[in-house]
Amino acid sequence: MLAIFRKEINSFFSSLTAYIVMAVFLTAVGLLMWVFPDTNILNYGYADLGTFFNLTPFVLLFLIPAITMRALAEEVRNGTIELLLTKPLSTWGLILGKFWASLALTLLTLLPTLLYYYSIYQLGNPVGNVDSAQIFGSYIGLTLLSAVFVSVGLWTSSLSDNQIVAFVLGVFISFLLFSGIGAIAKLDFWGSLAYPIAWISLDEQYADLGRGLIDSRNVIYLFSVTLLFLWLTRSRVAARRK
Repeated sequence: MLAIFRKEINSFFSSLTAYIVMAVFLTAVGLLMWVFPDTNILNYGYADLGTFFNLTPFVLLFLIPAITMRALAEEVRNGTIELLLTKPLSTWGLILGKFWASLALTLLTLLPTLLYYYSIYQLGNPVGNVDSAQIFGSYIGLTLLSAVFVSVGLWTSSLSDNQIVAFVLGVFISFLLFSGIGAIAKLDFWGSLAYPIAWISLDEQYADLGRGLIDSRNVIYLFSVTLLFLWLTRSRVAARRK
């Protein structure tokens, strides 16, 4: 697994992929946070990062599939997947090596945004008048949400040797899990089923963590969804060993 992890990290940083992903993410979020008038935190008048945490999941919906789309699709297209599967490497080792590498790149991209926390900490009146528990709860939510999106992206990458197909499917399924289920739950005919359907939506889990109280139910649920898609990916790759 560590060999695959190192290979993926080196692959990211030996090409423009990692740098483009980081630059696009930080530029997009920076403009939304500090420049665009409708979302500018300086016009908001309160020292919090609500705008950042509301918008970032939708940016990650596109950026994470862009990271993962080549993870397995490229191996299949180039024929190197068969070579990897003949080596003394377990299927889980292959999948987890790629998963941790993609997640590490995502978290490395999020790391500079801690400067936003420092900025609003200094902008608070008085200095430090911010809800730190809510902010760090939201960061934990973003980390777990990123893990789900990475696992979804790996699964869609295993379905086709076409990276564009993997990207589109990754965006679609991630969006469905994050916002689609919640939107479906709001339809009138669900009745008493509306709440449990809404609860399984990723945005509901993310919002709960963003309130600053880390509930084990939310953490376990997001871990479970991540493991489900990793298992689906593992099943897809294992089928190629036969």
